Amino acid sequence: MTLRAKTLAAAAGLAAFSLAALPALAQDTIKIGNIVVTTGFLKGPGEPAVHAFDIAVEEINDAGGINGKPIEIVRFDTGSDAKQAAVGVRTLVQDEDVLAILGPFSSGETRVALTMAERFGVLMIPTAASAPNLVEGSKWGWRLTEDESKQFSRLLSEMKKAGLPMGSAEIVYVSDEVVSANAGTELYPALMKEAGIEVGDPIPVQYKSFDMSGQAAQVMASNPDLVAVAGLPESASKVIKELRRQGYEGRIIGSQIFADPLIVELFGPEGNGTMVVAGFWKGRTEQSAAFDAKLLERLDANGIHKLGAHHSDAQAYDGVYLLKQVMEAAGVTGDPAKVEEERNAILAAMDGVVFNGIVGDNVCFDANHDAELPGYVIEIKDGAWTKFAEAPSDSCE
Repeated sequence: MTLRAKTLAAAAGLAAFSLAALPALAQDTIKIGNIVVTTGFLKGPGEPAVHAFDIAVEEINDAGGINGKPIEIVRFDTGSDAKQAAVGVRTLVQDEDVLAILGPFSSGETRVALTMAERFGVLMIPTAASAPNLVEGSKWGWRLTEDESKQFSRLLSEMKKAGLPMGSAEIVYVSDEVVSANAGTELYPALMKEAGIEVGDPIPVQYKSFDMSGQAAQVMASNPDLVAVAGLPESASKVIKELRRQGYEGRIIGSQIFADPLIVELFGPEGNGTMVVAGFWKGRTEQSAAFDAKLLERLDANGIHKLGAHHSDAQAYDGVYLLKQVMEAAGVTGDPAKVEEERNAILAAMDGVVFNGIVGDNVCFDANHDAELPGYVIEIKDGAWTKFAEAPSDSCE
C-alpha cells in the first residue's frame, strides 16, 4: 500500500495517537489533514468516505504524488461529536503543520470547524456538509457539495414536470440530527410552499425513538399526496415503514440526507416509489463507474456492506484530486519552513479554479465558495435505484 497515513482519534476530548503507517519526514511528503467520522451516529454514512479518500490518495501516490512528493494523510476522528471538529482543526494545524484540510463530514461539524479554519488560515473542504449557505462569507471554507436547498428544489421541479400528484404534503423530520432538523423545519416547508404545495406543520421524531406510530397517525389524519422525510437512512427507514404499516399509499420523498443506494435494501418493499435527489450517478462516465466498483470492492473487503457509492463518497474522492490540482498550480513543496506561505498559495489557486471529476465536469465555485454541481433525481422503482431525471450544474457567472 502506498498510502501514507497517521490517525488522530478523538476520545473524550483529547486525541489519542494510532499510526496506520509510519509517516515519512515532513519535508518528503505533502501533508493533508483529514477530519473524518468512524464512530457514533454518523458512522454509517461517514466511514465509507474514509475509504474513498484513501482510494484517491493511493492513486495519486502511485502516479507520482503532488509535485513529485507523496501525499501524507493525517486524520482526526471526531467520533460524531461536532465540538471535536474544532479540536481537529487546531491539532492538525498547530501540531501537524498540514497544508489543507479535507472534511469534516457533516454540516454540524463544519459549522464548528470553520471558525478555527478562519482563525488559523487553512483551506478546508467539507465532505458531505450540505446545509444551505454553510460557507457563505468564509475565506478559507470551500465546499465541493451542492446544498440541500438547490437539490430539493430540483426534485420538486422534476416531479412537477412529470405531472405527479403533489397538491398537499406533510413533513416528518428527525429533531436531533442537525441537518435533518434544519431541512424539516426551514428548508422543506419554504420550498414546498414556493412550489404551490399545501404543507402541514412539520412533525418531529427523535433519532433513538423506536415508536413512531403517533407521528405516522398525524400524517394519516390528513392523508397528503406527499410525505417529505428529513433524516439519515436508518431514521428515514423507521418513518417510512411505520407510514406504510398504517396504510399510507402516497409518495415519500427526501433530499440528499438519505440519498444512499443502500436505502433500496434498508427501506425494503415499503420504499418503492420513494424519490430523492443525489449528487452522484455511477453511470455518468467510465471513471465514475470505475470508482463505484473500486469502492464497493474495498468496502466489502473491510466488512462494510453497501449497494453503491454515496455522493459524499464521490465528493470525498474528488476532493483529493481537487487539492492535487490546486496544490500543483500553487507549486507546493511541503517544506516545513514554508507552511504558512504555501497555505496562502493554495487558497489563491482556488480562485477561479475549474475542475473535472467523477461527480461532474467543468465544476466551478460561486461567490459563496459553493461548487456548482449536477443533481440526479432518483426513484426506487421495482426494488432498484433508478435515475428519474438529471439536472445540469448551474453556471458560476
